[in-house]
Amino acid sequence: MLDGLNLGDMGKMLEDMQSKAKEIQEQSKNLEFSTKAGGGLIEVKANGLGEIIDLLIDDSLLEDKESLQILLISAINDVNKMAEDNKKSQAMGMMGGMNPFGS
Repeated sequence: MLDGLNLGDMGKMLEDMQSKAKEIQEQSKNLEFSTKAGGGLIEVKANGLGEIIDLLIDDSLLEDKESLQILLISAINDVNKMAEDNKKSQAMGMMGGMNPFGS
């Protein structure tokens, strides 16, 4: 059953995958995703790691705490989904198109 299986080759393949994953993670720091909510009253930017790197809030929202909270939650969720989708896409590319995420 294990005929032709070269553990040395598997080890090398795993090392290559780890190296590629580190490279992708470093590149992700330089990616930027941006989304707006409330017709542009809120803008949130995140890097490819999902870290928020910038946040713009229109002054008109400073008097309306409830609307501000709702729009911030919406924008942050949207930009985090963009970063997460990018991570999944990169992982699938690294794995040769196999989809470990189901859909």
